[in-house]
Amino acid sequence: MQSLNIAATGMAAQQLNVEVISNNIANMNTTGFKRQRAEFQDLLYQDQRRVGTSSSDAGTTVPSGIQLGLGVKTAATYRINEQGALLRTDNEFDLAIRGEGLFQILLPNNQTAYTRAGSFQLRQDGTIVTTDGYTVQPGISIPAETLSVTINESGQVFAQIDGQIAEQNVGQFQLATFQNPAGLENIGNNLLLETQASGAAATGVPGAAGFGQLQQGFVESSNVDPVQEITNLITAQRAYELNSKVIETSDQMMSTVNNVR
Repeated sequence: MQSLNIAATGMAAQQLNVEVISNNIANMNTTGFKRQRAEFQDLLYQDQRRVGTSSSDAGTTVPSGIQLGLGVKTAATYRINEQGALLRTDNEFDLAIRGEGLFQILLPNNQTAYTRAGSFQLRQDGTIVTTDGYTVQPGISIPAETLSVTINESGQVFAQIDGQIAEQNVGQFQLATFQNPAGLENIGNNLLLETQASGAAATGVPGAAGFGQLQQGFVESSNVDPVQEITNLITAQRAYELNSKVIETSDQMMSTVNNVR
């Protein structure tokens, strides 16, 4: 009786589905977080009567056949990269991207990571860094005598330096885009890594063709919709219960067969 194994694959799939949903809900307030969706595929099929085979000497063929599926498997956990809402923070080093693009972050191993989380701060030497102290590329330093910082939509950084009338341009933010952003690898800490599936990064200034604009004093919130996630959670729970009911029914059928005298 294959129904026991088939239902078991269904329960395992829905367990993973709930884990993906729970991670989405847990990151409802994570800056720049993009929700994920579990995708499933059916398993192999057993052909008990192959479709299209000959059914007589007269040349007739089987029109549909008999195929029995063996269950379900997880195909992917797909990242949905739609825009999150912009939240005002009034922190002059907080930046949100309106549109396409990712900030470039230099990791301690000299590898470049990417993020939508623009909660930036200053290091002791004036360099703009992430909350973990990683440099935001291309490496922008704010002079020590700076009174205020203005970052326009094009990513230009202007510093109002004490004793000077005109603002000084001290740097230019750059963004990166990918042909397949869903192919980027999550490594935690709001960071993503380039993979063969994502393709190589294309870099440019904010506001250029294909790149979003920056909004100073804002951060991009998570794009998780709590109502949708709760709905998905209920659906996954019901599917899990139905698969467990199949196992219970199959067990009762096997018990009936074993008790035949």
